[in-house]
Amino acid sequence: MERNEDRLVSVIIPVFNAGKFIDETIGTVRSQTYGCWELILVDDGSTDDGREKIQKWCLEDERIRLIVKEKNEGAARARNTGVDHAKGRYIAFLDADDIWRPEKLEKELEFMEEKGAAFGFTAYEFADEEGYETDQWVAVPETLTYKEALSRTVIFTSTVMFDMTKISKDMIKMPDVPSEDTATWWKILRSGYTAYGLDKEYVVYRRPEGSLSSNKFKAIQRIWNLYRNVEKLPLHTSIWNFIGWAVRAVLRRI
Repeated sequence: MERNEDRLVSVIIPVFNAGKFIDETIGTVRSQTYGCWELILVDDGSTDDGREKIQKWCLEDERIRLIVKEKNEGAARARNTGVDHAKGRYIAFLDADDIWRPEKLEKELEFMEEKGAAFGFTAYEFADEEGYETDQWVAVPETLTYKEALSRTVIFTSTVMFDMTKISKDMIKMPDVPSEDTATWWKILRSGYTAYGLDKEYVVYRRPEGSLSSNKFKAIQRIWNLYRNVEKLPLHTSIWNFIGWAVRAVLRRI
């Protein structure tokens, strides 16, 4: 596809010991039907072979860049580093072990332009650790406001896209807190933006089966911390939203 630099998409991937998956993840970006992108991979102090694999891709495709951080500082800061280096009008996040379907960028970009959206996201499907799809997916609403988002963590990081002519880099940078992605979406929506949902599964979320039980308790702790310590919601409001969040979280896993 002919490149149009006015519609350049900067794809940001934080990488920490993701050597097992990174070739496949980069491959799903390179196979996009929309070709006007740059890929910024931020290595967050990895100790595996992922960095060497990325360097080979950089030599093969000039659209791919590697930024190396010698000290591990977490996914939020790694993404923020990528945002600082992004040149595109649009910014999209992708986790190092997730998969994009070939039409993801093309269809989401068309959707963003149709809606005049600053903040867009898509539906997604779950896969096991090997990337095999499970026929379980998360549908998304047409729009999402701050009040609605508090009780439904439906926005998945690898699905989002931002139009940087309508929103600032500071606004999309992530705080260094647990569930930094959700905290960021709430910050954006609280400031008055509406998120627009494209209800097509253009992203595959790799979810190792063995980690689910331990993650449930951590998720509860994180969402409660966001309500009380980040958003500073009153106790009764936190409880109400927590109930809604818990019900939807259970339904997503059925």
